[in-house]
Amino acid sequence: MYVAVKGGQTAVRNSRRLVARTRRGPETVPEIGADQIENQLGLSVDRVMAEGALYDRRAAVQAIKQAQGDLVEAVFLVRAYRTTLKRFGNSTPVNTERMRAIRRVSGAFKDLPGGQILGPTYDYTHRLIEFDTDKDADKQAPKEVGEKKHTNKSHTREGKGAQTTEPLHRVTKILIQQGLMEKGTGDLIGEPTQDLTRQPLKIPAGRSIRLQALARGDEGFLLSSAYSLQRGFGLDRHPFLGELRVGFVAVLYTPPELGFEIKIGEIKITECFMINRFNGGKNKAPGFENGYGLVFGQNERKAMSVSLLDRSLQNAENGTEVKYPGQDQEFILAHSDNVEASGFVQHLKLPHYVDFQSELLSVRNLQTPHPKKQLNTRKNTIKTGK
Repeated sequence: MYVAVKGGQTAVRNSRRLVARTRRGPETVPEIGADQIENQLGLSVDRVMAEGALYDRRAAVQAIKQAQGDLVEAVFLVRAYRTTLKRFGNSTPVNTERMRAIRRVSGAFKDLPGGQILGPTYDYTHRLIEFDTDKDADKQAPKEVGEKKHTNKSHTREGKGAQTTEPLHRVTKILIQQGLMEKGTGDLIGEPTQDLTRQPLKIPAGRSIRLQALARGDEGFLLSSAYSLQRGFGLDRHPFLGELRVGFVAVLYTPPELGFEIKIGEIKITECFMINRFNGGKNKAPGFENGYGLVFGQNERKAMSVSLLDRSLQNAENGTEVKYPGQDQEFILAHSDNVEASGFVQHLKLPHYVDFQSELLSVRNLQTPHPKKQLNTRKNTIKTGK
């Protein structure tokens, strides 16, 4: 703490009071409520939950309000809160094929089984700031988000938007059935894995750990890293969006006292499959490979970035020469955690007076000519007669 600064602990207390006053703002302006943040800043809430590694909308909302909208600080608050929570068991792996989807698109298949659902997205909006909001526009909007007519009976309207009630089979199954993609081993489903929220990251890391780290990684860092792959620093071919879906999945848990599975709730997630062409190798036929990403809430950019990096890190794990940052799991995994990165950068604001004094002494010693060195210089001057 800045106890050496004028005022000492009193100055620190006053600084904290100023934070509270600044966070509240002018008393003439109505205070923002939790409901407003949750419903009108929903994508920010989803991001904080994802990077905070805790699906708790109430905690994420309060963290955003307390951090004045600073999402990295809000993520820090959520993670700190998560450490205080009791863990009572592990749920069954969620079945994303039974997802109650509000959005599902594919950039590779036009007519995919189950149809495409545009749902709520900014993809088709004009990037123009609406300073004069037209209140009448809300009256003309569909009563339900993503509402549209479907001839396919598998689409119904339950709750918010057009949602599916029938299983949505993954697009990758089409390629597997045609022999164009290898079937996954399934070793990630139901197998005991290390919990990254309880144990530190160790490099090299298996795929399950990598996916955990990427799922809670900083969206900006992952987005830029995935972008570097597309610019030629990793992937040698254009990837295709096999499938992107957003929706609600059931969380199932078996209480020891009951002995059978029960549904304890639903969570909103984003799942992405990215497809890449593979020309074949010594022990592998030509075909397609896929990368996978799954995150809390509606975080489409992040899910796509995770799937691109997952594919890149898998290739590196299977013997591809690591040339670029996006292929190096130590670089990606060790630097994607925004809480850790923020701590290392922001700790520079804390007092380093003693350290800097030692640096000053070292630099001054380097600048001061050594006595012996001065003597040798004089002798050389006499010899040369200069």
